[in-house]
Amino acid sequence: MAGNTFGQLFRITTFGESHGAGIGVVIDGVSPNLDLTEKDIQIDLDRRRPGQSKITTQRQEKDTAEILSGVFEGKTTGAPIAILIRNSNQRSQDYSDIKDVFRPGHADYTFLTKFGIRDYRGGGRSSGRETAGRVAAGAIAKKILAKAGIKITAYTLSVGHITAKKINFNDIEKNIVRSPDLEVAQLMINEIERARKDMDSVGGIVEAVVQGCPAGLGDPVFDKLNAQLAHALLSIGTIRGIEFGDGFGATTLRASEHNDAFGVSGKKVITKTNHAGGILGGISTGQDIVLRVAVKPPSSIAQEQETVNTQLKSVKIRVKGRHDPCICPRVVPVVEAMMAITLVDALLIQKSIKLS
Repeated sequence: MAGNTFGQLFRITTFGESHGAGIGVVIDGVSPNLDLTEKDIQIDLDRRRPGQSKITTQRQEKDTAEILSGVFEGKTTGAPIAILIRNSNQRSQDYSDIKDVFRPGHADYTFLTKFGIRDYRGGGRSSGRETAGRVAAGAIAKKILAKAGIKITAYTLSVGHITAKKINFNDIEKNIVRSPDLEVAQLMINEIERARKDMDSVGGIVEAVVQGCPAGLGDPVFDKLNAQLAHALLSIGTIRGIEFGDGFGATTLRASEHNDAFGVSGKKVITKTNHAGGILGGISTGQDIVLRVAVKPPSSIAQEQETVNTQLKSVKIRVKGRHDPCICPRVVPVVEAMMAITLVDALLIQKSIKLS
């Protein structure tokens, strides 16, 4: 199966299925002598793991990271780093009724059409559980970025029609929906709980900000930094759209309003506004990179839905199992991870072409 590897100089390959023995990632391109332990990785895995609150799936997985290679006495060796996360709380029997049925909103039909076989237990390889490996790799990428003074912060900007009015980074981890606005957080939680009560689900928007990114990352044609970030983020199964800076709002502005005027601060060129979201011509400007992703409502719901089976007969389906009524809180660390992996790769590429 192709498409399991991402990145050029900092490369990750994920493996495993939702209900298999485990999932994980192999990371190539990590320099030697970086301090690294399982604890460094576990912080973000705990933010992504299932069962962490009343508004997430109640599947109980500890998602404990095991470093199998590439680290010796707490430091990276320069060899590939392999990380395993064992599955321990599968309930594959929940999926026995749908092994021959295509779940609406899922990859069941397309996966079977492409490969002629599919693991129906929780979606197998197409399950969102695959992203745990990405988060593990992202934790390492974040450590590398931190040494360069780069920090990524993502949060739930909206759930359904409820949108944060204030952005306070210090409040994100103080509420279970990961909202930057504590006053609005409870309204978001209420909306998620209403969807669950209705045997339904709800989507939202996750916003991310990169602080400290230097100017010059990215390439001007096919490998634009925004194109690479879009590739990374749209590879997350639940993401349905992306915008940078003003995004689609730019369509209502004139150039005189949207253009970011240049100025000087000390010996650095700056922009006085940031409508572009920190990227011009596919290359970072040195200002904050600001982007938003659209997160669809999770497809697994208990309401009766129309579908067809593998014999092409119309049937009804109710999806059993333990599922998220809103995935935004758990997507936040996945968004951060994929952005970190992309930025580390861009940073290494820039160093390779500009040695001074």
